[in-house]
Amino acid sequence: MKKIIHNLRQQPEEVRRPVLHLSTFVLGIVLVLLWVYSLGARASSSSIKVEISENLEPLTELQSNIIDGYNNISNFNLNNN
Repeated sequence: MKKIIHNLRQQPEEVRRPVLHLSTFVLGIVLVLLWVYSLGARASSSSIKVEISENLEPLTELQSNIIDGYNNISNFNLNNN
């Protein structure tokens, strides 16, 4: 590995830049795949499903408040016309 890095350092920038881009892309893909794999393992457990539903409860309340507010505004406009 040290020989490869040393050899790469001796190359001009036109050669080093594509190697940098390729290695960054490959490492990024590996990180995304690891993240997706760990996400799938976490989401399959039942305790996480309960936690997700509990975390989404405030969003459901917000959604119902927005809908109620919209309905009140619509009814107010219809009554004033």
